[in-house]
Amino acid sequence: MRITQGTFSFLPDLTDAQIRAQVDYALRQGWAPSVEFTDDPHPRNTYWEMWGLPMFEVQDAAAVLYEINACRKAYPDRYIRVNAFDATRGFESVRLSFLVNRPPREPRFELIRTEGPGRSVRYSLRTVRENEGAPE
Repeated sequence: MRITQGTFSFLPDLTDAQIRAQVDYALRQGWAPSVEFTDDPHPRNTYWEMWGLPMFEVQDAAAVLYEINACRKAYPDRYIRVNAFDATRGFESVRLSFLVNRPPREPRFELIRTEGPGRSVRYSLRTVRENEGAPE
């Protein structure tokens, strides 16, 4: 299963040259890049660990690629993404977010159906790790 989160997630993994082109684009727009990583890519997990601070003053994509590669070296088995934050007054939000690293084996998700009182049915997702069996 291939996790699809962020921009470009349905495409093949980006090369370093393609990542650099996207970072260059973000910097030309005046957006501040940041690097984040996680081992839990659940769609509702919006709180990934930050790799350093957002790079508000960076003007060269090489500095961002350096941080991406340092994060890849420290966490080769984690998901790593780049976010580009637009601090324009009135917008102040992430404008671009894309994965730059995936673990060799990605987890899968399982849909859990729970029936409640009356005819109510609730659905939830659960991450299933490689060595973990299905729930009882």
